[in-house]
Amino acid sequence: MANKKFELLDPATGKKSELPVRSGTIGPDVIDIAAVTKDHGAFTFDPGFMATASTESKITYIDGDAGVLLYRGYPIDQLAAKSSFLEVAYLLLNGDLPDAKQLAEFTVNIQRHTMINESLLRMYNGFRYDAHPMAMVSAIVASMSAFYHDSMDINNPRHREIFMHRIIAKLPTIAAAAYKRSVGQPFIYPRNDLDYCSNLLHMYYAVPCEPYHVDPLAAQALDLLLILHADHEQNASTSTVRLAGSTGANPYAAISAGVSALWGPAHGGANEAVLEMLEEIGSVDNIPKFLAQVKDKQSHVRLMGFGHRVYKNFDPRAKIIRDMCHRVLAKMGRADNPLLELAQRLEEIALKDDYFISRKLYPNVDFYSGIIYSALGIPRSMFTVMFAIARTAGWVAHWQEMISDPAYKIGRPRQLYTGPVKRDYVPIGKRG
Repeated sequence: MANKKFELLDPATGKKSELPVRSGTIGPDVIDIAAVTKDHGAFTFDPGFMATASTESKITYIDGDAGVLLYRGYPIDQLAAKSSFLEVAYLLLNGDLPDAKQLAEFTVNIQRHTMINESLLRMYNGFRYDAHPMAMVSAIVASMSAFYHDSMDINNPRHREIFMHRIIAKLPTIAAAAYKRSVGQPFIYPRNDLDYCSNLLHMYYAVPCEPYHVDPLAAQALDLLLILHADHEQNASTSTVRLAGSTGANPYAAISAGVSALWGPAHGGANEAVLEMLEEIGSVDNIPKFLAQVKDKQSHVRLMGFGHRVYKNFDPRAKIIRDMCHRVLAKMGRADNPLLELAQRLEEIALKDDYFISRKLYPNVDFYSGIIYSALGIPRSMFTVMFAIARTAGWVAHWQEMISDPAYKIGRPRQLYTGPVKRDYVPIGKRG
C-alpha cells in the first residue's frame, strides 16, 4: 500500500510521529514502529510477539483464517501430493523447485553426508540409558561445531551451503543413534543407496544379526510427515534459531537452540499429548464423560489435537495426514487400533457438536501424526526428535536468509521492567 502511514499522537505533549506502512506480496501490512522510541521514549509491548513482525522473510506464508500454508508460494497440499521431502528441502533453501539435474545433485550431496564422526558417535555412551532422546540430539548437534571446522565461516556462501547440506543429512543419523542408545541396541550406520526416509527407518530398526527390509508405505508416510512439518513461518523454534544465529554464533549452536525450543509440549510435543489423552479416555464408551469434563472449565481437562493457535478455521495439513493414517494402519494390520477408533469418534463429535463448532475446535495435524508414528513403531519419546528432523530444513533456510541479509541485526527484544527501583546495598548484619 504505497505511501500509507499511521499517525501516533502523545496527548500529553501533543507530539506526533508518522509510522510508515510496509506491504508484503500477500498477508497483512505491517506498521514500522522504529520511530516510537526515538520520538516518544517508549517501547511497544506485545507479549509473545503475537502481533509483531520482527523480520522480513520470503520462505513461508500462513493465513490462519483461510487455512493456507505456502512454502515459497507453493500450497502445502500440492507439495504433499506431488513432492518429496528432499525436493521440499531444496525449495526452502533455494527459493524455487529444482529441475531434475539440480534435485539429483542435491540428493547425492545429502546422501554422501549422512555419516557422523566416530568420536561423536561414542559420545552417546556418556548418556544414561534412560536419557531423553532430545537431550542427546540437542547436545550432539551443538557438539558438531567441534568436528567440522572446514565450513564455519558464516559469511562465506559456500561454507553456509556445506553446513546446510551436512545438518540435513546428519540429523537422521543423530536421531537414530539416540533411539538405539535408548533401547540398548547397536548403532546402525547409514546406507547411501536408500532414499532419505528409508535410510532413517533402516537406521532405526535394522540390527546386525538379520536383514531389514523397509516397507515402502512406511517410508512414504514418513516422507509426508516430514513435508508437513518442514517449516511453519515464524514460530518459537524458528525465531530461536534466528535469535541465536543473529549473534554470529556457529550455525550448529543455532540449530541446537532450535532443537531445545522444540522440546516444549506446547510446540513439539502436541502429538504425544494426543496419544496420552486417547489412552486416558480408554474406550469409545468413555468419550461422553471425557467431553463433559472438557466442557467444564473447572475440570482443567483439555482436548488435545483440536484447534490451532494459528489456523482459526481448519488446518490444511489435517486432511492429508488423516488419509495417510488410515492407509498406514490398514497396510500394517492395525486397522482395528482402538486409538484410531477413539480418534475417529472424537473427530465426528467435533464436527457436529455446537460446543466445538462455536469454538472452532477441529482436528489438527497433531491429531493423527502421533498415531502414524506409533504404527511405524516410533516411541513417544522420539516424536519431538522426528519433528526436529523435519523442521531442520526450515531452520537452516531461515538461518541462511538472515545471515545472507546485509541489513540483519542482532536480536535485542525490549522489556517492561517491573522490578525494584534503585536501592542501596545493606550489609548482611543489618538486614531483617
